[in-house]
Amino acid sequence: MNVVKIEMRQDLSARTILITGSTDGLGKLIAHHLAARGANVLLHGRNPQKGKAVISEIKKATGTERINYYNADLSSLKEVNAMAEEILNDHEVLHLLINNAGIGGGPRGNKQREASRDGYELRFAVNYLSHFLLTYRLLPIIKAGAPSRIINVSSVGQHPIDFKDIMLEKSYDSFRAYRQSKLAQIMFTIDLAEELKGMGVVVNCLHPATLMNTNMVHEFFGNTMSSVEDGANTLEYVAISDETANVSGVYFDKMRPARANDQAYDTEARRQLRKVSMKLTRIENRD
Repeated sequence: MNVVKIEMRQDLSARTILITGSTDGLGKLIAHHLAARGANVLLHGRNPQKGKAVISEIKKATGTERINYYNADLSSLKEVNAMAEEILNDHEVLHLLINNAGIGGGPRGNKQREASRDGYELRFAVNYLSHFLLTYRLLPIIKAGAPSRIINVSSVGQHPIDFKDIMLEKSYDSFRAYRQSKLAQIMFTIDLAEELKGMGVVVNCLHPATLMNTNMVHEFFGNTMSSVEDGANTLEYVAISDETANVSGVYFDKMRPARANDQAYDTEARRQLRKVSMKLTRIENRD
C-alpha cells in the first residue's frame, strides 16, 4: 500500500474533537493519537466504568488533561438526544466529529432479527440512525467551529436498501443489515456534504482498512487482514490531513477516493432515506 505522509506532530491544541465509540478498537487508538497532539478530545462510549478507565489511560500516556467522556447507548435515540444536549451545553464549537461507533454483523449466519430500544432494526439504528441524529443535533457547534469536518466510518461492505422493507422485517440476515447500514452512512455523507456546501464544513466517509484486528471482525470473520493502526492511518488522513481539507462528499477506500455502491449516487434513493431518517429521529424536515 502507498503510505501517505501524515503530519504526526501536527498541533491540534486549537481543536475540539468528538469520537463516537472511542473506548475500544479504532476509536480508542484515534483518541490516543489526537490527545497526544493537544486536541480537546471528547470520548463516547456506553459503559461509564470503561470510559473512566480509558480517560485515565490516555491521561497517563499523553499527559493531557483535555479529555472528557460522554455516555450513551446508541440503540436508544433518547440517549443520543441526551448526550447531544450535554455536549451542546458544554461546548460552543466542535471542529471534528468522527462517527465511528458501530455494531458488526454478529455471529456468521445470524438470521435472528435484532431490534433497537426504539424498535428499529438494530444495525440500522446503531450504525446509521444514531449518527444521523447526533450529527444534526451538533450541527450548530460544528458550523461555529468552521473550518470543521464530519467523518463517517463506513465499510467496503455495502448492500442496497430495500425501501419496502428497510427494517428487514420480511427477510433478515445480520450481515446484510450491517452492509445496508454502511451504505446508508455513505448516502448520508453525500447528502450532507451538499447541504453544507459553502459553509466551511466538509463531510466524508471511509473504509479504514480491511478486516482489522478488532473484536467485531474476530466475531464475524474469525481472521484478520490488517491492524487498527492501518485503519488509524487512513482515518487521520481523511480527518485531519491538509490534503483532504477541501474535499467533501467523497467515499474513501482506505486513502483513495472510490466509488461506493450505485445506490449511493441515486438522488431519489437518498431523498427517500433522508425522509425516513427525518421521520424516525424527529429531526425537522430539511427538504
